[in-house]
Amino acid sequence: MTRWMDEEAGPVVRPYALVGGRTRSSGDALDLVALVTATGAAPSGDFVPGPEQERILSMVSTATPVADVASELDLPLGVVRVLLGDLQDHGLISIGRASASERILKEVINGLRAL
Repeated sequence: MTRWMDEEAGPVVRPYALVGGRTRSSGDALDLVALVTATGAAPSGDFVPGPEQERILSMVSTATPVADVASELDLPLGVVRVLLGDLQDHGLISIGRASASERILKEVINGLRAL
């Protein structure tokens, strides 16, 4: 991995190169609290997950929020959404919604009102 790092400049491969210059994918609709879980399926067709996508698959063996994935990879959210969208399109991850109980939502509202 050292060939992709420059001591003074940092990473040699810029984020847009990781996603082939794309800024949009099916992952665009993912919010920060959406939960990502690996399906355990093998890649199909000619899709070969890149190193970052392999890291994502290894870290989402249990439900993990999109924000945590982006933080762990230390990549911009837009790039992570594209990577996640590709994985979802190939059936390698599933996306769920975080559920919040009515009681928790009321506590948040009351806390905001108290400010």
